[in-house]
Amino acid sequence: MSELVLVETADRIRTIRFNRPEKKNALTQDMYTAAAEALESADSDPSVRVSIITGAGGVFTAGNDIVDFTQRPPEFGKDEVPPVRRFMMALLKAEKPVIAAVDGLAIGIGVTLLLHCDLVVASNRSIFKTPFVDLALAPEFASSQLMPRFFGHAVAAELLLLGDTWDANRARETGLINRVTEPEQLDETARFMAAILAAKAPTSIKASKALMRQPAEDIEVRMDRENTIFASQLQSPEFAEAAAAFLERRAPDFDKLG
Repeated sequence: MSELVLVETADRIRTIRFNRPEKKNALTQDMYTAAAEALESADSDPSVRVSIITGAGGVFTAGNDIVDFTQRPPEFGKDEVPPVRRFMMALLKAEKPVIAAVDGLAIGIGVTLLLHCDLVVASNRSIFKTPFVDLALAPEFASSQLMPRFFGHAVAAELLLLGDTWDANRARETGLINRVTEPEQLDETARFMAAILAAKAPTSIKASKALMRQPAEDIEVRMDRENTIFASQLQSPEFAEAAAAFLERRAPDFDKLG
C-alpha cells in the first residue's frame, strides 16, 4: 500500500487517508491504485463494516496531479484499466457504506467522488470547486448526470459551467454534504457516524444502500423489489436478533452472528 494513502482498520471502520499534504493531496495514479485496493478489499473483509475517505494536513484533495496526469495520461477503453477508473469503479460499486470527511480543499474529483459516497461531513473551512471547463476539460465521474439530478440544472451549472467556488454552507444548502463541523471535530464526527452504521445489521445496510443506488424505475417495480428483500430479511438471523433485542430492551449485537 502506498505511503501516500494511509489505510487503517479499527472498530469495524476502515479509514483511507490521502497523505500528500505538501502537494495538497493531489492524486497520482499510484494513489488511485492504493485507494481502490483499500475500497475493494473492504467489501470482502468481514472486519470492515464502513469506510471513511479523508485527507491529511487539513486538505481533502486538490484533485488530479496535473504533472502526473500529463506524463501518464489515462487511456480509457483499453485492455488495461487506468488507476483512476479502477478507483471510480471501486467507489461506485462499494457494497458497504462509504463516508467522506472533507477538510480544506476539495477540488475536481475531490467534489465528484462525494456524489458516490453515502454520507459526507465537512469542516467549516472546506472549499468545493470543479474547474473542469476552466482547464479545457469536461465533467467526470458521472457528475454531468448526477449533479443536475441531485441539485437541479441551474445549481449544477454553478459548479460545472461557471466553475464557482462553494463554501461548506453552500455545499450543505445544495445537499452535496450532510453536516458541517469545526475542523478539530471532523474526524470524531465522521467516526461517530461510521460507528452508528457499523452497529447496524450489515445485510440490511447493504440491501438498503443497493436499493438507494438503483436507477429510477416504475414505482410498482420498485415496491416489488423492496418487498422481496423485506421478506427475505424477515427470515434472517439479523431480524431475529433485532426483534429479540427490541423485546429485551437492549441494543442488538450483530457481531455474534458472524
